[in-house]
This record gives sequence, C-alpha cells and structure tokens, in this order.
Amino acid sequence: MKRLGWIITGIALLALAFAVSPAVAAEKTGFVDVREVMLTSNAGKKAAEDFKKAFEKDKAVLDEKQAELKKLEDELKKQKPLLKEDVFKEKELAFQKKVRDFQTLLKDSNEELQIKEQDLQKKMIPEILKIIQAIGDKEKYTMIVDINVFPIAYFAKENDLTKRVIEEFNKTYKPKK
Repeated sequence: MKRLGWIITGIALLALAFAVSPAVAAEKTGFVDVREVMLTSNAGKKAAEDFKKAFEKDKAVLDEKQAELKKLEDELKKQKPLLKEDVFKEKELAFQKKVRDFQTLLKDSNEELQIKEQDLQKKMIPEILKIIQAIGDKEKYTMIVDINVFPIAYFAKENDLTKRVIEEFNKTYKPKK
C-alpha cells in the first residue's frame, strides 16, 4: 500500500513538473544594480562630487579643532607639575569640555552628511524605479531584481539591465533643487 502511495506521488510530481515547465520557460527575469546606477549615473557622480566638497569642508574644520585639542592636551601635560591641584583640575575640566564639544561637532557633521545622502536617495530611487518599471513593461519582463536587495550568485550578463537603466536615467533625471 505504501508503495502505491509513493508511485502516485511520483506521477503527480512529474505531471506538475511538465505543467509548470512551459510557464517557467516563458518567464523573463532581469537584474539591475540600483546602487551602481546611483553611483555611476551623471546625477550620482554630481552628488558624489558635492558630498566630497562638503566632506572636505567639514574635515578641514574638524582637523583644525583636533589640532587645537592636541596642542591644549600637550600644554596641559607640560603644565601639570607646575600647577596647583585645583588649578590643574579646572584646566582639565575645561579641556574635557572642549573634547566633548569636538565629539558633538563630529557627530553632527556625520549626521548631516547621512541626511544629505538619504535625501538624495529619496529623490533618485523613485525615478530609477520608474525607468526599471518602463523597461519591464515594454520588454515584458516577469520581474526585475535589484541584486543589492537579493544577492544572486549567478545570472546571465545579457539579463543585466544596469547599463541601460543608467543610460535612461542620465537622459531623463533632472535634480529638483
């Protein structure tokens, strides 16, 4: 009786495989690297340039502040043997306050850059997705997968739509000010 059950199950699986295989063969799947589109498109390159300028500006200010802190720290170490305990403690507290201010400035600078990046993504990604949708509709793709969201071990290079999406994005995207 068990053997009959296995035979019926096998026949059912074979029938299912033959019924599904034509549908699977008709599917068309594309792949895109949205991150690459954002980085290598004209808008992405311009944004990277703007980020670099903002970063360099912030870095210059932070480097200057850090150099000041190092100088103050060195002076404090040199003066320690010459100062009274209470005067040294007072100077040390002032120094620690400046260190905290520097850390706050550094944190604020990093957060500001992250916010700029997120804002840019919020503007660019919907436009990129519209282009992907248009390609999918026009060329009858069953699905187009972002390889950053779903890591894929292998896909045929002819199904990689990234360069086409970049080209279309470069033609159509106009940053909103």
